[in-house]
Amino acid sequence: MLASTVENDPLPRMRRRFTPLHFRSDPMWGWLAPVIITVLAGFLQFWNLTTPHDITFDETYYAKDGYSLLVKGYASSFVNDDSTDESEADKIINSGSTEKIFDKPPSLVVHPEVGKWMIAVGEWLFGLTPLGWRFSAAFTGTLMVLVMCRLVRRLTGSTLLGCVAGVLLALDGLHFVMSRFALLDIFLAFWLLCAAHCVVADRDWARVKLARRYETSPRSAAGGFGPVRGLLLRPWRIAAGACFGLAIGTKWSGLFVLAGFGLLMFAWDCGMRRAIGVRFAPAKSVLADGLPALVSVVGVALVVYVVSWMGFLTHAEKFEAEFGHAVDSNDWTWSSVNDKPDGPVEGALHDLNILWNFHKEVFEFHTGEYIKEATHPFQSDPAGWLVINRPLGISAVSGDKTVIPECPPGQDCVKQVLAIGTPVLWWGGVLALIVGLGYWVTRRDWRFGVPIVGVLTTWLPWVLFSDRPIFFFYGVAIIPFTVMGVTLLLGKILGRASASYTRRLVGSLAVGAFVLAVAVNFIYFYPVLTGQLMSNEEWNDRMWLTKWI
Repeated sequence: MLASTVENDPLPRMRRRFTPLHFRSDPMWGWLAPVIITVLAGFLQFWNLTTPHDITFDETYYAKDGYSLLVKGYASSFVNDDSTDESEADKIINSGSTEKIFDKPPSLVVHPEVGKWMIAVGEWLFGLTPLGWRFSAAFTGTLMVLVMCRLVRRLTGSTLLGCVAGVLLALDGLHFVMSRFALLDIFLAFWLLCAAHCVVADRDWARVKLARRYETSPRSAAGGFGPVRGLLLRPWRIAAGACFGLAIGTKWSGLFVLAGFGLLMFAWDCGMRRAIGVRFAPAKSVLADGLPALVSVVGVALVVYVVSWMGFLTHAEKFEAEFGHAVDSNDWTWSSVNDKPDGPVEGALHDLNILWNFHKEVFEFHTGEYIKEATHPFQSDPAGWLVINRPLGISAVSGDKTVIPECPPGQDCVKQVLAIGTPVLWWGGVLALIVGLGYWVTRRDWRFGVPIVGVLTTWLPWVLFSDRPIFFFYGVAIIPFTVMGVTLLLGKILGRASASYTRRLVGSLAVGAFVLAVAVNFIYFYPVLTGQLMSNEEWNDRMWLTKWI
């Protein structure tokens, strides 16, 4: 029998602990202020988006793959596609034409299709033009600012801190650059950020639901699982599963983030049940929360991932004919080559088998000896990403007036687009993550678990693959979680709303000084983020570390 005495009643404590922080904020400004920040960020992202005008860097893969999905429904080869030089297809596209750019066979693409379908949306709107293939990236990078504002507002209960997080994300150089090119990584970062938001929203939802059910029908803390009814179908977890599926459908590295946040969700569920007095909460949470989550998160993610390959599946026979037969002793023959499907069920299973074999081919590409032996002058050791050890030059041209017509006579000039994070934000972020880990472990402040798990799962797995060429721009998925950690620490510095005037004034000045420092640092690096004309001296002044050159 549950103790009913006032001093032993956990209900008041539950109401305090289980009430989401964002419920205390003004709902109108909770949306209006983030939307204003997002519009300003969008103006920054879209300004001069079509420069450089030509297909640049790895846009040669993804801009064309997106257009192929749009026009043909599957990833096709392009005429004279040579990754070591400008292909014939690139020349045709850069001239403003799309005539005779396709070759007949399908292409052995090495990344899933979600990001390419998102690129295809912009190409559907604006054609195979610089605006067309970059529109979706810029729109997605802008939308991330809104998601960031709302997520941090949910974590802190402060619209101000939510907007600070949005501003910091908009002023990060790596996020800015990767939102202006038709590459996949900004889409991965977007879906992971959305998934994190859904995970945090589910934590709030479950605690409100549990507190209400506990209040109306309390059960013995010593037995059972606590109130379970109503917590099995958790809509935010289904949404999280869909977002994780879309992230993995952009790049497989999203799998590590799904695993990390899965463990974090389980820890939160155990704590939630322990808070109402459930005995052996971890073991019981496995059944009450863990097994349903396998369906609502992992199962949904798997379904979304497979559906994202629908363009491939509806043209599976083309890929089987092109890649299914061994061409030398080192290749395997796809197990589906000699299948004779009869009926829609057998046909679907046959196509899924082709997709599985295709995945084996792609996995071999990512892990095989060929990629391990490759090198690149801008490859970066992932162990040093958090301190910006080696940014990536996406495009660059240097020389005198004969090379760069705008260059003043008698001078040497540089035009470069450098994928580099804003140093003040990244280096300050390292400190914030270390302090945040302390808050999470010693103060049991659950909020810091979100950025810590996010950073670790978007960063450390790359260390396992450091024997192959890896580039700093892959770390764009790290920066949203770093911004979260920084903003949560800024909230600690700012102090509670109930703190003294002097305490709040000092905290506000400190927070404002950091945000201003990030803004000034971003403006200073803006010329090398956008390919603006600089003298050699101006360019050298921005190369703070020798590895940046």
